[in-house]
Amino acid sequence: MNIVKHRKIYYLISLILIVPGIISLFVWGLNLSIEFTGGSRMTYTLESVDEKVSQTIESAYSSHGVETASLQLSGNEVIVRSEPILKKEDAKILSDLKKTYPTIKQESFETIGPTIGEEITRKAFYSVIVASLLIVLYITISFRKVPKPATSLRFGIGAVSALLHDVLLLVGLFSIFGHFFNVEIDSLFITALLTVMGFSVHDTIVVYDRIRENLLRTSGMTFDKVVNDSILQTFTRSLNTSVTAMLVLLTLLLFGGENVRWFVVALLIGIASGTYSSIFNAAPLLVTWHHFSQKKKNLRV
Repeated sequence: MNIVKHRKIYYLISLILIVPGIISLFVWGLNLSIEFTGGSRMTYTLESVDEKVSQTIESAYSSHGVETASLQLSGNEVIVRSEPILKKEDAKILSDLKKTYPTIKQESFETIGPTIGEEITRKAFYSVIVASLLIVLYITISFRKVPKPATSLRFGIGAVSALLHDVLLLVGLFSIFGHFFNVEIDSLFITALLTVMGFSVHDTIVVYDRIRENLLRTSGMTFDKVVNDSILQTFTRSLNTSVTAMLVLLTLLLFGGENVRWFVVALLIGIASGTYSSIFNAAPLLVTWHHFSQKKKNLRV
């Protein structure tokens, strides 16, 4: 199995997976939860839910001068997002709704001010940036004595490229999910994103470490072969680690309940993507960079 030889095919597969999500991000953006945008979110349950119920609830909010951002129907639930409202305003709206639907119940009421939403957004952004910088710093220090023709810079950029692959794929897919399935980006998604980043780098470092060991132990072997042999030697370990984690997550997806469903989906996608990018992108990128450097050197001569 020559993964390095067919690396352009694997790059193309990555592009095919990532591009739809990037387009979705530009066209539809992300469906941010009230944690980031600020506002109120109320969940109601009824015996049955249809479009008429949705219109009645929207009218009840409008009659109290409250603008609704969205109404989502799910089973026997109606999830309402609106501008920030006080608890007493919410009680009046619920009282009006009970006149039309005596069995209606409010399962949850949550309000976050716009200032807090901005602060949470800023902290989420900083956490992703800081995590990325720390990962680059760690790889640069860890692989500073890697034998030629590889360099710590190439290892670092290769790892970050694989990391960006996983982040773009995950964020892009959730942009699509947000548009078609009303999936919201919340603090749990940020947690999943940071976890995926760590998992992705872990897989990449396993492969890179074997490349470094083989460069030290072997002589007279082409760089392409060293990289390909290293990938194959760590392939089973990476796959087993990922499959084991994914089996646990699948169990959690089946029995974990509604609250953690999309958090688990994010982890499943991220772990699968991280395994793929570590094997088929991060290591082959070292070979691509090596060939590019060789061509530049030959042109100078």
